Amino acid sequence: MKIRYWFLVGLLGGLAGCATTTPLEPRELVYATSPEETFRDAVELMVEQGYVVRHADLSLGRAEASLARWPEYRLQLQVSEEASGSRVRVSALRGSQPLPPRLLDPWLVALQHKLGVAP
Repeated sequence: MKIRYWFLVGLLGGLAGCATTTPLEPRELVYATSPEETFRDAVELMVEQGYVVRHADLSLGRAEASLARWPEYRLQLQVSEEASGSRVRVSALRGSQPLPPRLLDPWLVALQHKLGVAP
């Protein structure tokens, strides 16, 4: 009986370990534009790059989009008000694995150009 119990505990523990994912590490940048303008342009940039916007809520400043090719890429966007404009926080997954935050820099630079605030 004890062997069966410990086998089940070990099996369930192993399955629970497989279900956990590495937390997403966002990349952030502050833009000198209003949160509304930043959010709208960020969602538009996603669409221009081939992403399908699955959820977008301007009032919450949140959006999620997927790139419909293998491996699936997903972007998660959060735009919030900042004293000098807006703060953009973006994170991404490739399949079920988080992308390193540094790989999101080109996307943030593209958004900076779209907003017309590139140096």
